[in-house]
Amino acid sequence: MHNKNCVLTIAGSDSCGGAGIQADLKTFTHHGVEGASVLTAITAQNTLGVTDVVTLAPRFVRAQLDAVIADLPIRAAKTGMLATASIIKNLAEGLETHRDIKLVIDPVMVATSGARLLDPDAERALIELLLPRTTLITPNLPEAAALTGLPEDSPPEKLAEAILAAGCAAVLVKGGHGRGSRIEDLLVTQSDQKSFSHERTDRRIHGTGCALSAAITARLGRGDDLETATRLSIEWLQEMIAGSWQPLKGELAMLPFGTGNGNREM
Repeated sequence: MHNKNCVLTIAGSDSCGGAGIQADLKTFTHHGVEGASVLTAITAQNTLGVTDVVTLAPRFVRAQLDAVIADLPIRAAKTGMLATASIIKNLAEGLETHRDIKLVIDPVMVATSGARLLDPDAERALIELLLPRTTLITPNLPEAAALTGLPEDSPPEKLAEAILAAGCAAVLVKGGHGRGSRIEDLLVTQSDQKSFSHERTDRRIHGTGCALSAAITARLGRGDDLETATRLSIEWLQEMIAGSWQPLKGELAMLPFGTGNGNREM
């Protein structure tokens, strides 16, 4: 019997384990689901920065996807670092006949430094090939601006509406790059919107975007509706942030994946 809640991460590897595939798989375990992975790139990085990147061949990325879907009852999947337009095209083709899989996109487009991580062709492929079949996309404010061409300080509702126009089912505009003592995350669907408010921390933390999108994916894989999955995932991430720890040299803190209880019902 296919009675396992299996979910998938499609992303790059983070050698220090705080983001990317490693953070996604740890998050899946926290939330009581079986995790599988498709690697798009391998990075040499830590909280000081990225020193090298090897992007995998698109045909090999597709081979990983086909192998996983052929044997595991994947209920939900998330994407992180997709690297190139060719990889995105291969993934879109591989997912086309599996529309029962709920897809969460964490659009890894803009680095913390402000550098663009996807070239224009890859951004266009993401918007044209993946967004129309996406359950949820989770951009921060710079990423929402990059997706829409609107100013970063545009109202989150306006940013979300512009992204919805590309055909996805829902948008979670994350407010961490905004101002004020509280962060407002805005979930917008074609028919409704919901705001989630939480306190801002002074610490800069590695991998929060990966962890949040992975948590939502896990909750969707367990059968939660989108609003519940989003709310519980944001609450869980705040617990993880409260327990974050400092590495030896980097300024970014790390999430404490080895502790906490993501299985509890909140």
